[in-house]
Amino acid sequence: MEQENLARWVEQIAKEFSQPLKNVKAVGDLLAEGATIPFISRYRKEMTGSMDEVMITNIRDRIEQLRELDKRREAVISSIEKQGKLTPELMSMIVSAETLAELEDIYLPYKPKRKTRASVAKEKGLEPLALRLFDQEKFDIEEFSKTFINAEKGVNTLEEALDGARDIIAEMVSENPDTRKQVREIFWSEGHVESRVLKGKEAEGQKFKDYFEWSEPISKTPSHRLLAMRRGEKEGILALDIYPPEELAISSMERQYIKSENAAAEQVKLAIKDSYKRLLRPSLETEVRMESKMKADEEAIKVFASNLKELLLAAPLGQKSVLALDPGFRTGCKV
Repeated sequence: MEQENLARWVEQIAKEFSQPLKNVKAVGDLLAEGATIPFISRYRKEMTGSMDEVMITNIRDRIEQLRELDKRREAVISSIEKQGKLTPELMSMIVSAETLAELEDIYLPYKPKRKTRASVAKEKGLEPLALRLFDQEKFDIEEFSKTFINAEKGVNTLEEALDGARDIIAEMVSENPDTRKQVREIFWSEGHVESRVLKGKEAEGQKFKDYFEWSEPISKTPSHRLLAMRRGEKEGILALDIYPPEELAISSMERQYIKSENAAAEQVKLAIKDSYKRLLRPSLETEVRMESKMKADEEAIKVFASNLKELLLAAPLGQKSVLALDPGFRTGCKV
């Protein structure tokens, strides 16, 4: 099974990196056999088409990503199958998901979760009201909502019925894969990273004083600055937020869902605002924080590796001549 998967991953990676299939396959096979990246780049050039260490590292990392994606895909299919909700259309969406984020968005509505405000509202029988509002057709909301008032189920007033219906709509919106993808793109393109000093920490956190009041686009934040702000947050000096302008995200969601101008549409607008502030923003901010941290770490490692390479390649004794022997058993000894 692993060999079949490896062949599929290799084919995908060859296309992504525009590399010859046979060379990528050779790298995949060598890595599977336990060969190290320096060994492959130095001693297996004829098999890999003289790939450098950077490309071999990229292939190794991508194979690991695809392995994790397939493992998660199997778990998702198994979970939905046990619930008896796996349809051919849903299966097709799961199989075609190309990233973990996309896969998790598809799985979210089926993910076993603790009791939520929406699930409580459904238990109270408010789902038909939510769906009627969500359709945004013209009807007497007050009269229809009154039919859901039921003291035994915990719905005592008209406002409680509407609150519960909006909670259901908010969760529906936040679990829609297209909505999540759309708002996620706004987070990356328009999101700002903002840091501020916590009250009373000014004297203690002088080494972070540059970030006491700081804001810049997350797409342009260099790795060293993001990591410094995260250190300040970890040490309890700074508060850190990453999100786009609220009105931009909400207006984007409204364009997707609002299709009328009536009282029902106003209720849906309230639910969308609640969905973003209470559900979508915290979820996507956590995701963006994790991914931006991972990217910053990778960039920091590259900078460190580059600096170390320059240091190691510097002449060990300055202007003095050095004689060295390279015991190349395969290609001959060199002086």
